[in-house]
Amino acid sequence: MFSSCVSRVATRLLHALAPETAHHVAIRLLSLGLYPAVKSDSPRLATQCLNMNLPNPIGLAAGFDKDCRAARALSRMGFGFVECGTVTPRPQPGNPRPRLFRLPEDNAIINRLGFNSGGMEAFLRRLRHIREMEARQSGHARIGVNLGINKEGAKPERDYAQSAASFSLLADYLTINLSSPNTPGLRDLQGARSIAGILQAVRKETPLHPPLLVKIAPDLARDTLGDIVEACVDNGAAGLIVSNTTISRPHGLASPHQYEAGGLSGRPLSQLAITSLRDVARLNRGRLTLISSGGIETGFDVLERLRAGADLVQLYSAFVLHGPAIISRIKRELLHEMSCRNFETIKDVIANRDV
Repeated sequence: MFSSCVSRVATRLLHALAPETAHHVAIRLLSLGLYPAVKSDSPRLATQCLNMNLPNPIGLAAGFDKDCRAARALSRMGFGFVECGTVTPRPQPGNPRPRLFRLPEDNAIINRLGFNSGGMEAFLRRLRHIREMEARQSGHARIGVNLGINKEGAKPERDYAQSAASFSLLADYLTINLSSPNTPGLRDLQGARSIAGILQAVRKETPLHPPLLVKIAPDLARDTLGDIVEACVDNGAAGLIVSNTTISRPHGLASPHQYEAGGLSGRPLSQLAITSLRDVARLNRGRLTLISSGGIETGFDVLERLRAGADLVQLYSAFVLHGPAIISRIKRELLHEMSCRNFETIKDVIANRDV
């Protein structure tokens, strides 16, 4: 392990590389155990959600560790939970390169990776190895698995159900990803009828399963959200992740990469993400666990999302752009923001929501 100071230098060096090359190098370093040491979290940040006891409510979103190569290291870096994937049933290369772009002027990322995945079998081997190591040692990494479908030959109800069955004994929760903009036709599955069919197929294939979440896009029409929430409630979902990347381009982007096709994440997504969260929270009325993702980069952002209806939050772009040191910083800021408002614990924050 190495210090946070070194991690910041390493982040700058990685950013000298092409984005996808840097990503592969980072995953390799993490898998070798080269990551910053972190202190134990303050008990004030602990929370319980989705049948998990979490040291803090800040998770890593899917998309960073697509093939479960560094999940244990990422968990030890200070995330409360880590979501790996998106994993597809069969290996596939994804879209042609270049397909990943940093927008540093906007604190944003655009990707059109297209579910590049080593496939389910290799992913399963790695996750099983982690669980076997944990059985011999102390500790349990809270790992969610984000499930997708192949670009060709997919049958969504069959494929999501079979994938869920394969991971049911290893994952702490499962996410049905219906919202990536980079797989043709995937977002069409976000209708209430499609969601109901997929969830029913999963439950039929694996009656005893870990909590099921559905990940939706921030670009959905507001008048469709009510039916989506009800479909999830009625068909056994435990929660929603609000939200994935956006195909929109908010006004004011400065980077020349803003015109690249793909999903935009990071700071420019923040307002759209919190608006979507508030809309869903109002319709949800506490029935589903809500995880907020999109443009989170400060402790204030985390507190704002929790007060707006989220139970947990996830980072992606801020972690990529600013490196591992951001995890500890956000937690320090969150504790400060809580103290300023006389919130002793995360439970207190959630009990005093704005919704």
